[in-house]
Amino acid sequence: MQFQGQIIKMSSFDAQPIQYYLNLSGDLIHMNELIGKQISIKHTGFMCVSCGMDKPIFRMGFCKSCFFESPYASDTIIKPELSTAHLGIAERDLEVEKGIQLQPHTVYLSYTGDVKVGVTRNSQIPTRWIDQGATFALPIARTENRYEAGMIEVALKEHLADKTNWRKMLQDEYEGEIDLADFQQKVKEYFPEEFKQFYSEDETLWKFDYPYTKPEKIISFTLDKRPEFEGKLVGIKGQYLSFEGGSFMNVRSHEGYIISLGIA
Repeated sequence: MQFQGQIIKMSSFDAQPIQYYLNLSGDLIHMNELIGKQISIKHTGFMCVSCGMDKPIFRMGFCKSCFFESPYASDTIIKPELSTAHLGIAERDLEVEKGIQLQPHTVYLSYTGDVKVGVTRNSQIPTRWIDQGATFALPIARTENRYEAGMIEVALKEHLADKTNWRKMLQDEYEGEIDLADFQQKVKEYFPEEFKQFYSEDETLWKFDYPYTKPEKIISFTLDKRPEFEGKLVGIKGQYLSFEGGSFMNVRSHEGYIISLGIA
């Protein structure tokens, strides 16, 4: 069986275990059904997620020019504290930025091998947590826009990590329960005074079950350095495909790549 198309990050469905679908130019391939099967991947080109041109992907699925021009790749995507749409000030395209920034956001704690703090639009719950490979997640603040959430995150990341260590995430198979509520109580005092009104208690702790068992070793590869790959798919966690022998491919970091996918 053969498929070909542009990679977009895997879609997921929160189930026991989480169900994953690889998006190749709109064709959704149920990856859970491929676990245990031999898969071949061949990189054949690029298609920028913005302009659609066959130009090398620079970052986040964008070619270099689009990465520095598109409002969907602006600094506020990575650093929400830089948001200015609530002030009516454009960064690249005010109407697009209003759509992203002027909606409810959640500040959360998650466990991805370590406890970290993060920000997500409410509409991205629980997708954001699944994409980062979180075992547990707990909302700790509910804000009205992206700027407010970003300012809370800035204060809390002085005391907690704000990035996922992908290797720790893939190495971890925690069987107990991390007490994120205890972490929430400890960081409550670090909320900026003007944003304490957004602090949220009595939230539900989210738990996630992945179709994944950690291997003895972890070796990640990219299609830039290894344009042709073949191996048995043995698991999925976050946006990582796990192959027999400990090889891993981060699907999200390959958005915009054109591939040929073969299934034995």
